[in-house]
Amino acid sequence: MRQSVRQTLGTAAAVATLSALLIWGGQSLAPSHASSPAVSTATPVALPMSPAPSNGFTEVAKAVTPAVVNITTVTVEKVSDSRGMPDELRERMEEFFGGPGGPSGPRGFRGPQGPGPGEPREHRGGGQGSGVIVSPDGYILTNNHVIDGARTVTITLPDKREFTGKIIGADPKTDLAVVKIEGQNLPTVSWGDATKLQVGEYVLAVGNPFGLNSTVTLGIVSALGRGRMGITQYEDFIQTDAAINPGNSGGALVNTRGELVGINTAIFSQTGGYQGVGFAVPTSMSKPIYDSLVKNGKVVRGFLGVSIQDLNQELAKSFSLKDAKGALVSDVKDDGPAGQAGLKQGDIITTYQGVPVEDAVSLQRQVTKSAVGTKVTIRVIRDGHEKDLTVTIGEQPDSTKVAKVESGETDYAFAGVAVQDLDRETAKELGVKGKAQGVVVTAVEPESSAEKAGVMRGDVIREINRQPVKSVKEFEKVSLGLKKGENVLILIDRRGNALFLSAKI
Repeated sequence: MRQSVRQTLGTAAAVATLSALLIWGGQSLAPSHASSPAVSTATPVALPMSPAPSNGFTEVAKAVTPAVVNITTVTVEKVSDSRGMPDELRERMEEFFGGPGGPSGPRGFRGPQGPGPGEPREHRGGGQGSGVIVSPDGYILTNNHVIDGARTVTITLPDKREFTGKIIGADPKTDLAVVKIEGQNLPTVSWGDATKLQVGEYVLAVGNPFGLNSTVTLGIVSALGRGRMGITQYEDFIQTDAAINPGNSGGALVNTRGELVGINTAIFSQTGGYQGVGFAVPTSMSKPIYDSLVKNGKVVRGFLGVSIQDLNQELAKSFSLKDAKGALVSDVKDDGPAGQAGLKQGDIITTYQGVPVEDAVSLQRQVTKSAVGTKVTIRVIRDGHEKDLTVTIGEQPDSTKVAKVESGETDYAFAGVAVQDLDRETAKELGVKGKAQGVVVTAVEPESSAEKAGVMRGDVIREINRQPVKSVKEFEKVSLGLKKGENVLILIDRRGNALFLSAKI
């Protein structure tokens, strides 16, 4: 089965997505947005858990559910007209939808008075999700994918009051958004501290699964700090087995004191429904984003101006490190905060403000949480020696993408590569930034040690063992000096991104 990431869709779209999962039999990670209503040997514990209250968590449910709202959206997207399509395709569509385009024909296809053949037409769709009122004057925290592309947003409270919502701001990088309704003395859920959560602790999920308003489910914290899920760009999820289903997206994950500790965002599912694994954005991440969206209408993140990658055992060995902990700097933006502070390509960042850096993701989390203008101390290992640098955190440009490249955990080697000199035209085609410097890999022998190393056709080799490679001659000269069995550190440029590889001759 294939594993994928699926965001929770709106009412109409969710049905199609669930059908696709059934057809493909896929295994997926699915943000929990709305769908059409659907019917649907013990090991002794060494340390006993605290029992649940005899009456369950009724007081928590009573306190939280009034502030968890239903969000309904109307979206409009452009679709193509069936006229102008090949006859066979148009006939199949008309047969499937129940007649030719027109008032009784397929949704999104207009009659003769609409646009001409082949012109874009509007398709009105929508969906449902959940949201959490976090201020008495009507600010609501939800998921970005709940309101993404919405033309109108309708907020319905559990007491049946209905409001028109205004989108204050959204952050696709964490899948969070803030919506505002006009009201006073509204019920709220108070902020909790997600950093104090422990694995095994009771939590409750509150939302509107399948359009069933004010649904409360109970579970435990299954894991903390889940990343690399491929759901969002910045990830630090709470994993829980509290039942979360389509429609729960944007709803509250609360602790047993009724405090908000997370925003329910995604589910791991083979069918589109509950499988016992759900993910929530913790308040340690969502609270600063909420504050920034309300204050600025956008998220202001800290920025170092470096590209980073994880270390593996082979790279660690190439840099003479004892272990593979830290974040390897594969590129430095000269005019960025790190470049101005003296950070260099090939540095390994080991601590940030005194906190150990385990890998690239942990460094990313710490940097993006840092306030712009803050002076931070970074410890690096450079040429086997530790060095402390002071960096003034900048503001991440809106257009910045995470320049983080990872390598697989395979055996690395460097052989079976054909190269040629890099000219300006080729450099432009390959997206190489700056001067056209290095050699282009024109071929990699299948099943060779180079292929196993991760070397690809189109890579630009810039350095070998920290020695610049500007031409085929220099490549050959450096290569001749390599000994069999030696670990070689290679710096390449791949589609404009710098990446270190460790190869064994």
